[in-house]
Amino acid sequence: MDITTTTDVPPPASPPSLTERKRAARGATRPGDRIFLGLSRGSGILLLVIMAAIAVFLTYRASLAISRDHGNFLTTFEWNTNLNPPVFGIAVLAFGTIVSSVIAMAIAVPVAVAIALFLTHYAPRRLSGPIAYVIDLLAAVPSIVYGLWGALILVPHLRGLYGWLDTYFGWTGILSWEEGAPRTMLAVGILLAIMILPIITNVSREVFRQVPRMHEEAALALGATRWEVIRMSVLPFGRSGVISASMLGLGRALGETMAVATVLSPDYDIHASLLNPGGGTFAQNIAGKFGEASEQGRDALIASGLVLFVITLLVNGAARAIIARRKEYSGANA
Repeated sequence: MDITTTTDVPPPASPPSLTERKRAARGATRPGDRIFLGLSRGSGILLLVIMAAIAVFLTYRASLAISRDHGNFLTTFEWNTNLNPPVFGIAVLAFGTIVSSVIAMAIAVPVAVAIALFLTHYAPRRLSGPIAYVIDLLAAVPSIVYGLWGALILVPHLRGLYGWLDTYFGWTGILSWEEGAPRTMLAVGILLAIMILPIITNVSREVFRQVPRMHEEAALALGATRWEVIRMSVLPFGRSGVISASMLGLGRALGETMAVATVLSPDYDIHASLLNPGGGTFAQNIAGKFGEASEQGRDALIASGLVLFVITLLVNGAARAIIARRKEYSGANA
């Protein structure tokens, strides 16, 4: 005799909706998580509001200054806000800012990448640790300390270098020297290179550490030397990270104020030679003239600050775009 037993089988549970899955993934199901999520979101929105407020303030004051300017704000080589009407432009400041930053990047980037490679692939652990610690300390030194060191130590010792460059490369015109004070764009570029070196080195070092060990071990198994491993595996993998680190260093070089003001003797003119006094930079000009400027002079300085603000945003945006293009190094060793 067959006995059939029936049991109540519960219906299958419906899958969670997309909104519920997103909420669970964000961890916003508990009160504490929702409070933390709200605070984090509010902090991000507050940051955007502050940036927008700064941009609106700079734009408004800059528009007042440019409306009274009787020169071309972009191409005028003069900065005289005490005239009636005032005449000022940013051509000399833009040239000095770009030239000093390019010199700093040309010196700092190769040295920083070499130091990062040495610390991650050549130096023993007992040596790499102290060197990395010293580099971290250099990144924390205030800019005014760098400026004082540059004015008292660096600049007086540049006469020999300037004389050598003038003797052997003065024919180029770019490195000719007229025996003046060595407070020039080259001195500024060297000082800025020293200042941004720790930033580029630290970021590059962390990027090189994220190179998958399998890539390096595979190259070694094929008979590659250590340099070939670095050239074929480490440098291609860390290229975007090095570029982003360079962009961060460039951002500091563009906005450096006190160190440049301490070292440079500006004459507000453009010279072909890097060994002659330069015209100054945006940040140095603002710091040097803001205290004694009139109302329209301050508006003019704020207008130049708006240009520096836009340039800095573009540089940082380019760095973020480069990072976003390649995210493989994030968690590569996991």
